[in-house]
This record gives sequence, C-alpha cells and structure tokens, in this order.
Amino acid sequence: MSMDYNALAAFALVAEERSFRAAADRLGVTRSAVSQTIRKLEETMGIALVHRTTRSVSLTEAGERLYLEAAPALAGIRAAVEAAGNLNGRPRGLLRLAVSSIAESFLSGPLLAAFADENPEVKLHITVTDEEFDIVAEGYDAGVRLGEVIAQDMIAVPVSGDQRQLAVASPAYIERFGAPAHPNELASRRCIGWRKELDLAPYRWEFAEDGKEFSVAVADTVTTNDMTLMIRLGLAGAGITFGMEESFRTAIDRGELVPLLEDFSPRFPGFYLYYPSRRNMAPKLRALVDHLRKAR
Repeated sequence: MSMDYNALAAFALVAEERSFRAAADRLGVTRSAVSQTIRKLEETMGIALVHRTTRSVSLTEAGERLYLEAAPALAGIRAAVEAAGNLNGRPRGLLRLAVSSIAESFLSGPLLAAFADENPEVKLHITVTDEEFDIVAEGYDAGVRLGEVIAQDMIAVPVSGDQRQLAVASPAYIERFGAPAHPNELASRRCIGWRKELDLAPYRWEFAEDGKEFSVAVADTVTTNDMTLMIRLGLAGAGITFGMEESFRTAIDRGELVPLLEDFSPRFPGFYLYYPSRRNMAPKLRALVDHLRKAR
C-alpha cells in the first residue's frame, strides 16, 4: 500500500484537535483541503478513520488505533526534520509544553521569561493542566510533572528541589480554633479541600508518621478544583487548607498563613521536565533543557 505521509500528519492534527478547522489553521490550509486529504487517506486504507457530524469530529476505532500507533513515529519524524533544518544550532519554532498547575517554581515567570529572552525565535505554548495523558500522542514536545508520576521510559530533568505538602491556616483561624496536634484531628476541623469534580470523592490529605504514610478524609467545609481559591479562603480564615508548600510560600513568608503538622509532612522528589528519548532532539527543546540545567 502506497502511503502519503503528509496525509498521516494531517490526520494526526485532526485527531489532536478533534476539529478539521483547527487542524487546517495549524497547517495553513483550508478546512476543505484537510477534509479531502483525510477522505483520500480513508480510501487508500479502505476503512473509515473519522466520524464527521456538523458539530463534532471523533475517531473511529480504526482511527484511534492508527493515531496511537502513528503519533509517536510522526513526532520523531518532525523532530528529525526540524533538527536537520537547524544544523546551525539556532533554536526556533513552536515549543509546546504541558505543565502541572502546581509547578510553581517553573510557572512563576522569571525562568520562562529568561528563556524567551535568550531564544527570540522560539514560540512557547504552555498548557497548564493536571490531566495525565501521553504528551507524545498529543503533540507536546515536553511536560512538567512531579517525578513520581513520570513514566520510566522518559528522560527527566529536575526543575525544582524536593517538595512537600503542607496543611496551613491563617493566624486568625489558629487564634480562634487552635492548631491541630495530629492529622487525625482534621476530621473534626473546618477544612478547605480539593475535588476535581463534584461527583468524585475529595482528595484525601496525605501525611506520614514513623516512616509510614497514611491519608486523612478531612471535614471539607468547602471543596473546589482551583488552588488559588483554596489559598484565598485560607487567607480569609475560612479553614485549614492543604497543598504544595511552594503554593503557600509567599503567604507563609509574609506571616499570612502558618504551616501546621510539619512533623507529619515528609519531603519527596520535586518537579521534572520530561520528554521522550529521541536520537534527534530539536534545538528548541535542547535550548530549554540547557537553560533549566544552568538555572539549577
């Protein structure tokens, strides 16, 4: 079977975007041109790859299988072509990153601002997300996550020191209700918790004692999927809240929040930039890796 690799690349973009129009915008062509390309690919393969409706685009079972198998190879080809086209070593092009919302040190601003200043021909697109997915299949160059959740077949470069989760409360809350002496007391305290969606269980707060880890189902007065709101409510004295120490650091340094239960809050490996092992790393990604290593 003769295969048009440009058609495969167009199909991969349609699969990523779930939209012919968005894929066309990325390719710089018309929507109809992308639609015709996909139709010809389907005719060549003899099977439907895409479900089309007036409002949505989804993949058939065959389309899902093709995308999962082809996307990593296409990403490798794109990287190799880009590397060959940049033999002068000048980083350029679009660099797509998927970054955890709690990677405060990476997202704080100065690190990325310095990189952008040093590499004016690199365009950064940063998707802040806590969803777990295959960054290669979704077309990202790299991601930033806690080291413990990164697949072992990825290359990982540290972007922060060790981390820990902390329970914190405002001085006003502590003056009114006192500070808990043990995590088990949180079951009877006013707490501000994290919940991804209303129909899912709230996140259990994690601690350790005598080297043994345990979690506590706290008494959530408020739950939300937004860390910024959790901090604001904590500052306002609405209750005890819980999250990465980095998220609270500014407020702690100002005395606006007070760390609680620190003896039960062990440290663990922090955040890493991760990317697939590729023989031909694009100069834009190499520039970011070098920048992060210098910053450390």
